Parts: sequence; C-alpha cells; structure tokens
Amino acid sequence: MKKLLLPIIVISSFVSAQAPAGYYDGTAGLTGYKLKSRLHDIVSDKNVNWHYSDLPNLYNQTDLDKYYDHGSANTTILLDMYSENPAGADAYEYTSANLISTSGAEGLGYNREHAVPQSTFNSNYPMYSDLHFVIPTDARINQLRNNYPYGVGNSTVHYTFTNSSKIANSAIPNYVYTNRVYEPLDEFKGDIARMLLYFAVRYEDKLPSFNYFTNINPAIDRSPLDGTAERAFDPAYISMLLQWHLQDPVSQREIDRNNAIYTIQKNRNPFIDDPQWVNSIWMQTPDAVAPQAPLNLNSTQSGAYYTQLGWSPSSSSDVIGYNIYQNNVLVGTTKSTSIVIDHLTPSTSYSFTVKAYDQGYLQSPDSNALTVSTSATDINSKDLFIVKYIEGTGNNKALEIVNRTGHEVDLNNYSIRVQYYNNSSGSYYYGNSFELEGKIPNNQNFVILNPKSALSCYTNNDARFLTAGEALTFAGTQYVELAYKSTTVDAIGSKFVSNSYGDVSLYRKNTVNQPTSTFTLGEWDSYSVNYCQNLGGTLSTTDLITSGKEFKIYPNPVNEDLFISGEIKDVKMAQIIDLSGKIIYTEKEPFKTKKNISVQNLSAGLYFLKLDDKAHQFIKK
Repeated sequence: MKKLLLPIIVISSFVSAQAPAGYYDGTAGLTGYKLKSRLHDIVSDKNVNWHYSDLPNLYNQTDLDKYYDHGSANTTILLDMYSENPAGADAYEYTSANLISTSGAEGLGYNREHAVPQSTFNSNYPMYSDLHFVIPTDARINQLRNNYPYGVGNSTVHYTFTNSSKIANSAIPNYVYTNRVYEPLDEFKGDIARMLLYFAVRYEDKLPSFNYFTNINPAIDRSPLDGTAERAFDPAYISMLLQWHLQDPVSQREIDRNNAIYTIQKNRNPFIDDPQWVNSIWMQTPDAVAPQAPLNLNSTQSGAYYTQLGWSPSSSSDVIGYNIYQNNVLVGTTKSTSIVIDHLTPSTSYSFTVKAYDQGYLQSPDSNALTVSTSATDINSKDLFIVKYIEGTGNNKALEIVNRTGHEVDLNNYSIRVQYYNNSSGSYYYGNSFELEGKIPNNQNFVILNPKSALSCYTNNDARFLTAGEALTFAGTQYVELAYKSTTVDAIGSKFVSNSYGDVSLYRKNTVNQPTSTFTLGEWDSYSVNYCQNLGGTLSTTDLITSGKEFKIYPNPVNEDLFISGEIKDVKMAQIIDLSGKIIYTEKEPFKTKKNISVQNLSAGLYFLKLDDKAHQFIKK
C-alpha cells in the first residue's frame, strides 16, 4: 500500500509556499488583469532557460517521488502524474535514466510532456524547456494524449490507463469543444490547472501569437487558448481550471517543486505561492456595455520606418487595453495610451485608428482617423542588428544586439534562429528558435548568453537573456540570424553552407549602422577565441586609458559642459562610461551642431568620454 510522507488530500484551506522576500513587490492592492500583468513582469524577469536535453537530469531535483510510495529524500524514482496511483502501489516506475522517444505500451519509459502542447508555440524556446509545465510522464500516455487538452471526459472513453486516468470525449461544461480530452486523476487536477495558469501569466505578451482556438471547426480545434493576452483561455475552460484549482489545493509536493525550479530557472509559479490570486485575476463579471472610444489620436514622433501614436484614454472604467488598426488591419495592442508602430515603408502614407476594449472584450467605436506619412530617410537604423558574436570554446556563446532605431522596440516578434545540417537527408534546417520578449529602449544594447558559459569578462547576471537552447549552442560552421516574424533581419555567416567562424569573436565595425540579411565579413572585426571585451556595453578601463588621444577635452575637472577640440566633426558616437565600465550616456553624431557634451546630470566622480574608438578621462565636480 501507499506510504504518504506528507498529506496531499483535499483540504479546506490552501497550503502557501514561501517566496523570497521582495519577489512579489508591486502586487499589493492589484486585482484582475492588472495583477496578472504585474505577475507576468515578475516571473518573466531574468529567467535561466535550459536546453530540452537538460530536463531529465533536472527532474532529479524537481520531480522525485518523495510523497507517495517513496517517502525518502534519497529516492531516484520520478513522480509521474499520469501513472501515479494514490490508492496503492504503482503499476510501474521510472528513474530519470528511463527516457524514451516512443512507446507501444504503458510502463516502458517516460517522455518530457508539455502540459501546454508544444505545437502551441511551435516548439520554440524558452517555452520548450520551461520546467514549470514540462513534466515527466509515461511515454505511451503522452503519445495518446497527443495535443488534446486536459478536461472532463464523458462516457465515450477511448483509453483508460493503469491509474484510472483516461482519454474520453469532452464533457467540459458550456465548452463548445467536443473532441477528446485527457482527464487526470482528481489528485493532480489542481497541479495541472496551476501549470496552465502559470503559462497564461508567464507568456502573457506572446499568447496572441501562439496557436489558439479559432472556432472555425469547434469539434476538432484542440487549443483552449482564445487568442487574448489577458484572459488567455476560453471562459468555459477557465471555469473548469478554477474548479480544479479549488478542489485540489496546493500540496507540499508542488511547494517543493516550485522552490526547486526557482533555484534552477529563477522564476516561480505565483499560484502555488499565493493560490488566492487565481480568483483575484479570473473571477470577474464583465458588463455588456461597449466602452467609450479613445480620443485625440495623434502622432508624437515619426521617421522613415516607424511612427509613435498617442491618444487620450477612453472614459470607461473597465477598459483593459487598446487595439491599433493600420489601414483597417489590426497591427498592435497595448495597455497604455501610446504605441510605436514600426516596420513601415519610407515615403508612404498610413491610416490609423484605435479602439478600446474591456474585460468582456467588447470594443469601442473607432477613435478619430489619423493619416501619417513616413519620411523618405532618417538617421536611424531601420531595425535592430547584431553588433557582437562570441563563438568561444565549449558553451562560451553570446550575441549582442543594439537598438538604434530612434524608438523603443517591442521584442516579442523577434527570435534567434540557427541553421543545422541533416547528414541523412543532405539538407539544412532551422533548429528550435529562441523567442525574445519585453521592450528595449532606443540606444540600448542587450546580450543573449548561454547560461553554461564561462566567459571571463561576462556573467549570467550581466545578460538580458539566458538560454542554453539551440540558438545559443551554435558552432562556427553554422548560420545564425536575428529574425522578425520569421523574416531575416540580420545574419552571421551564409545560409546552406558550412561557415568558418569557429572559436572567434566578431565585432561589428563602428561604421556599420544598419542590419543586413546578407552577411559581409568586411563589416566585422575578428578577435581571438573567447574574447568578450565591451560585451553588453561594459568596457575595460585599461583599454580606455590606453586609447589614443587625438582630441582634447576641457575644462577638466568639469561642472556642466565638457568641450572637445580636435578632429571631431566626423565622430559617429559619443559615450560616457563610469569606472566599472558601464555605459551611462550615448549620443549619435554629437558634434553635428555643437562642440560640447552636457555632464550636469552626472554625479561627482571619475569618468571616461569615448568618441568612437578614442577615450579620455575626466572628473565631474
């Protein structure tokens, strides 16, 4: 019979996990989708994303069965929610070594199961290896579950498994979907509900781009996602998840798993830490009244490739966002009252309108229509581009990307892709992409680093993104690209050939200010293996001090304005750098109309002024 080390039966109140102090700062007083968005910001910040092949070993930290048959801290048996039998002995068991790819029967091995099917996000990272919803399960049940949703099954049962979980036709109350669902045991329904709700929070900004329920053929359309960023799931499906969450409260096993994943991945499932947040977010009763239209739509800034729009908010109190239409086609959504619309064509006129939407996803009438004409040219880059490529020994892989577009850029449509060669078929293919997220201000750089890297001058704490996925395991023979909606923006190497950039660092020349989809080696400077000086905008103070001095700066010490003499009219970039090597100020073409740099906002101390590749020390009084 079972030996229960810890009770995980249904209880009247939730067990609460303990998050690190300050982890959920900024959530006090928030409810509804505002709370959900704040939680998204928290659980998405500086995650460590591991390779899919790392998961079996990591399961030894996150998914050992210390709670049922094997109540020992030294057990090596995995807890499989698809086959675990809470009422007696398990029919079969696995260790992390029993990984297999396919199976014709239960009990032969396990798979890494995506609670949200990987077809939802095209098997891309960071979703592909997110431990919070990628779990070890019996390979046969995993295969038969396919990409069917979890749900309540009816009497038309297709498979019943050894622990009595089953695949049957859907009986989810009020849900239009009638095809197959996998119904887990009651013991684990809350666990699975909280995994799915975590997914809805963690990937909130990406949900509209994932594959979701279209209602074209409700009998076979399998995804319960509804295409919204805020609500995430069909209302009937949300009701089922909330019921599962309530009837199967948080267990000690979930708490331990959440803590273990935080150690590995640096983020948490908020609904294990504070189960009441589920109701706070999704227990809402929208009204049936469409919101009032936003007013005063205008363009606050434009260039050759973008325009920034702003408007006065809708007067309706239940508005949760705004949809932006370009020539009557939806092109963007925001929770604020401004947005940058980019990837426009120079010398082209566009018509824009904005509609508010509320908690029930009712839309307002259109705002006023606005016509914006892009300029023929501007001084900015037309898109993001790669400025550094580190292909060092072992896992020493990094990319640095810069935004010099003249505006903030939403990264959610960008990805890094690497091309592989299939020896069997003799053809090239793209590996699993790494999808970027969040926003990057103008004139800022960010680094994507392999978390297994051991670079001497750059650490995991320094990087904006960390992934051990295929995008950051490239070798010098591979083609690497920055893509926007699957269109190549910038590239390292050539497609469909074996390249020769192994164990080398490539730095973009300062004269290059635009991305290019065709790699040109002449745009890059090559450095020795594992070289990473200035990666992420952090410069070596030794390099700065020993730079040439073909200009003079005065007065020094300085109070308000630092003047520069010498050959400065062709300087492309001025940067002020502190003693740690951090770039704290950047200005393009600084001496086009003047000969000074304002430093009045700097704190007193020692700094460097770097003009292109030359630098000089100065003291701010």
